[in-house]
Amino acid sequence: MALPKLNTPTYELEVPSTDEKIKYRPFLVKEEKILMIAMESKDNGQIINAVKDIVSECTFNKLDIASIPMFDVEYIFLNIRAKSVGEVSKLKLLCPDDKKTYADVEVDLSEVKVQVDGEHTNKIELTDSMGMIMTYPTIDSFQDGGIQTINASNMLEVVGSCILQIYEDKGEKIYQAKDQTKKELTEFVESMNTGQFKQVQSFFDTMPKLKHTIKIKNPKTKKSSDVTLTGLNDFFA
Repeated sequence: MALPKLNTPTYELEVPSTDEKIKYRPFLVKEEKILMIAMESKDNGQIINAVKDIVSECTFNKLDIASIPMFDVEYIFLNIRAKSVGEVSKLKLLCPDDKKTYADVEVDLSEVKVQVDGEHTNKIELTDSMGMIMTYPTIDSFQDGGIQTINASNMLEVVGSCILQIYEDKGEKIYQAKDQTKKELTEFVESMNTGQFKQVQSFFDTMPKLKHTIKIKNPKTKKSSDVTLTGLNDFFA
């Protein structure tokens, strides 16, 4: 006799970048096991693949996980995790006032949202006649660094992968990034001067992020401070 099947509840959320409503479910024990094995391995590629697989399965394969912005994937995963193992995440955070004492805090994951800086723009004017239109990094952009991590080893590659188009003569001539090689895009980024590259960095600094500010109290000094959590890693530190 076949065993009865367990019913899994479904929930709904809005994808931050599109406001599209999608259905999702909690992850199952077999999926949690895959995630735990990946986390224990500390292998970034394995962790990224586990997150991709879980988000895809738990949203009923309705999303192209490899093409949507990283902050969408993080937000969806956070909601899946909250419905799977609890909406409260317990963390140990470094107290800003003495920078050596850690405090135990609890974060309500249902309150965490993707936030957008008011100064953000995806248009970067490199010169009076030349500029770029940017797109957001995807989860695959971080295969060589870490979830939501841009560092010296992957910076140029991430920047190149986020160029949508380059325009010249105030838009009269347009070069689609998809028509260029990775080498050509990297060389273009490398040819920027410091001021131009600062504009590129500003795009990444101000782009939408999973972000939440909490108040923590130093157990030794009794001083309260605000700490801002940014990106998926911070919520499960």
